[in-house]
Amino acid sequence: MGDVVETLTRGNVIEVKVILASVVLALAVYQLVLIAVGYRVVRPSFLSSRAASFAHRALGDVIAALLVVVAIMCLSYFELEDDAGAHVVAASALLIVIALKIMVIRRWHRLGRLLPLLGACVFVLLALTWATSAGDLLADR
Repeated sequence: MGDVVETLTRGNVIEVKVILASVVLALAVYQLVLIAVGYRVVRPSFLSSRAASFAHRALGDVIAALLVVVAIMCLSYFELEDDAGAHVVAASALLIVIALKIMVIRRWHRLGRLLPLLGACVFVLLALTWATSAGDLLADR
């Protein structure tokens, strides 16, 4: 699988991973803005809370798919490197919390009150995962 990832990225696995992870982090910041409008914390005249909530959910699906692609790239190409312990722990926790959030949204509706907490955990873990990989790489350049 590592060879497939390297072929698809034309040998630029690290760069593609960093770009995708950075795009996901930027989209996550936008997610915070959308859900603030959805919960009516912020009330711009040009965006209804219903439209913001719908966009938040649709964009969440895109983010989850991109994170799976990045995770597959990481695991197939880099495997579990010894010097990336914090990154591996944060990324694993991120994927678990995203799975929990998706289950609450799609199946366990009675736990809907936990969605803001799960969303905050997703954002924090995503930022930590990004900082321990992409952030380090960008800081070194």
